[in-house]
Amino acid sequence: MVKEGRGYDAYDLYVKVYFAMFEKNWLTFFREFDQKGNVATRWGTKEEFLSCIRTAKSHGIHILIDAVLNHKLGADRKERFMAVECDPDNRLKEIGPAKQIEGWTAFDFHGRGDKYSTMKWNHSHFTGLDWDASARKKGIFKIVGRGRKGWSKKVDTELGNYDYLLGIDIDFRHPDVRKDFLAWGPWVLQETGAAGFRLDACKHIDRDFLREFVKTGRSTPGFERAFVVAEFWIDSAPTIERYMGLLDAPVSMFDVPLHYNFHRAYKQGRSYDLRTILEGGLVSSRPRDAVTFVDNHDTAIGCSLESWVGKEFKPIAYALILLRPEGHPCVYHADMYGPEAIPELPTLMKVRQQQAYGACTDYFKDNHNCVAFVRHGEEAHTGSGCVVLCANAKPGERDFTKDISVGQEHAGTVWKNVFGEATITLDDAGKGNFSCPSRGVSVWIRNI
Repeated sequence: MVKEGRGYDAYDLYVKVYFAMFEKNWLTFFREFDQKGNVATRWGTKEEFLSCIRTAKSHGIHILIDAVLNHKLGADRKERFMAVECDPDNRLKEIGPAKQIEGWTAFDFHGRGDKYSTMKWNHSHFTGLDWDASARKKGIFKIVGRGRKGWSKKVDTELGNYDYLLGIDIDFRHPDVRKDFLAWGPWVLQETGAAGFRLDACKHIDRDFLREFVKTGRSTPGFERAFVVAEFWIDSAPTIERYMGLLDAPVSMFDVPLHYNFHRAYKQGRSYDLRTILEGGLVSSRPRDAVTFVDNHDTAIGCSLESWVGKEFKPIAYALILLRPEGHPCVYHADMYGPEAIPELPTLMKVRQQQAYGACTDYFKDNHNCVAFVRHGEEAHTGSGCVVLCANAKPGERDFTKDISVGQEHAGTVWKNVFGEATITLDDAGKGNFSCPSRGVSVWIRNI
């Protein structure tokens, strides 16, 4: 909506497109028209955006469109209509009678005109908002009146009904809304050449619409195998799995429960049992559908879902999502670049690319402060295979060691720790005694 906007202030999806690379961070979005006094956003113009996509694809990086569909902000005009205020803690409970309010709900798109879409939005296309401009009052206002259906029932039941999140909440049951969004999905894939979607804030969007949106996107010629990942923020893998069943569309899901395991492990320090670190995560119950991550823009300190994983624990967390075979791992941009970057992260990503292949054998049982696993390698990737040890004891204590069998095919080979100078030679059975610092991670690969 504004030049300094970071992506939540969705005004017109036909001129503002978000994309995610590696994780759900907005790396850029574009505008093509002069709207709200600007053509370029804080990230650049449409031409720069499309050039960035082409460059990324030339390096083997595929782009996901970050589809922020739930709401709009920055309307062009106010309208008057009937609404009833709802209890913020129970959206099913109405506070007082329906009354006329004034809201910013008319979207005319003067800059774009009718290009790409002729639809102009008004209050009939929304379910609610959080600001009565005439009374200058903030609250949760459900739009009511003849033909209105209220909150969608096909959303999460947190706060009674979690249809409303922020801004001007879109009614995905309205036929004009559905028609416009179902045209936008194929359009944006074809316009950008993106590989699929990240679906933002799915707890708040009508499931029937999302199912249709995914299927419509995948019916676009050339995008039949588009990758789709949905954000459903809750620390419960069974709840996420139930949602997947209700959605009934082939999508992956962010592994929020695994993130909270990492957060708890960081907060609890040496008292946390590392042997349980993967338990309860979607990566354990639905490994092919889990999109794993350590942190993101919402979990940072001071943000809406603050649950930060400290810098000292992140090498362990990243080793667990990058070097094991389960899940689709994501790297947070701020962990890769900037003042809080994790020094070990580039090396872990390189090991994933070059060595983390083959069957995985766990060594999780013998010590609650140290776990290990081995990737045995495969012939198609010469020299592949790795041994990973993670420990969360007190820094400076004695190193942990584990006797690990890498496999008979590796007998007599020399292995080195990528985070140090140490090497070991496997015995005639392909076994070796691998070490790890008392708090941190060691990754061993063939010394060739």
